[in-house]
Amino acid sequence: MKRSKRRVPALVVGLVLVVAAGAGYWHFGRAVAVPIVEAVQGTVAQRVVGPGTLQARVPVTLAARITATVQQVNVDIGDEVRRGQALVQLDDRDLAAKRGVVGAQQTALARNVDAAKASVAKAQAELELARSKQQRDAELLRSGFVSQAVLDGADAALRAAQANLDNARATHAARAAEASALQHEARYADAVLSFTRIVAPMDGVIIARQAEVGTTVVPGSTLLRMVDPATLWVAMSVDESVLARVLIGQVASIRMRSGEVLPGKVARITHQSDAATRELEVNIAFDKPPARFAIDQEAQVSVDTGAVAGIAVPMTALTRDREGRQGVLIVVDARAEFRPVQTGASDGRLALITQGLAAGERVVAAADGVKAGMRVKAFDAPAR
Repeated sequence: MKRSKRRVPALVVGLVLVVAAGAGYWHFGRAVAVPIVEAVQGTVAQRVVGPGTLQARVPVTLAARITATVQQVNVDIGDEVRRGQALVQLDDRDLAAKRGVVGAQQTALARNVDAAKASVAKAQAELELARSKQQRDAELLRSGFVSQAVLDGADAALRAAQANLDNARATHAARAAEASALQHEARYADAVLSFTRIVAPMDGVIIARQAEVGTTVVPGSTLLRMVDPATLWVAMSVDESVLARVLIGQVASIRMRSGEVLPGKVARITHQSDAATRELEVNIAFDKPPARFAIDQEAQVSVDTGAVAGIAVPMTALTRDREGRQGVLIVVDARAEFRPVQTGASDGRLALITQGLAAGERVVAAADGVKAGMRVKAFDAPAR
């Protein structure tokens, strides 16, 4: 019994050694088939990627300019409208009545102007008659047919007629001035009355409705908000460190939160950076605006900033050692060997190696699961 008990630990130790030896052979003795590529000169498309929000270059807020009650709202959120289309009608009864009063005053004053004009014509005729009489009496006086008193009376009548004409002209001018002032008042009344009818200033889409029938609004109260879909763009946040690579007109790809991907171009680069985030806004215009949209909708933007040449390897070739250093597994004498490298630009598929790797060296293309020191072979190479 004692000998049997002593044999059990020995068997366990032996089994462990066999398993360890098998594992060591599996990992380090047996060649593992892996994809192997050769590091070569290549090009990688540079991209500047950042978050953004959907905005409108031309947002319009339609607000009340007078105090009134909303009488009618003809549109709702999502409606497409045309320039000049009636959108909201405010109660205009009091303003229409005031405009009617001004109109009646204009009618009465127009008659007064006509009367003053007639008075001028009458005074003009009386002046001509008095002048004719004065000239006739002056000739009669020289002939001795009338006395000086008669001529003096004619002179006085002429002066009175001239004064009457001046007075009539002054009255006519005053009535004309009143008519002009009342005309300006009428224009003002028409303008204020027009404020009760809110029309679309442009073609666009209603994105907000903030007034309902029966609501009393005051000057500045928002009634509707609208945008022109043709002016939609994405306000992208770009870090200052990559700003020099972004140029007007560069091609961009816009991925909406909904998953829709749309092409666009860099339309505007702002010159004001955020002091806290060290980012600034770059506006990306759509080649064709989305059919369905929401202002402030989230988006992810990728701007193509050109291509960079260098030694390229697949992104899947990059790995890290136990110390956390980034590198690749190169193939030396059929074994994987870790080589630390420094990377540059990447397009998500290929990465440029700026330091640590030379053209022509063989690299494990898929480093996941492969350890340094393993014997490896290419997929189509015979086992050693």
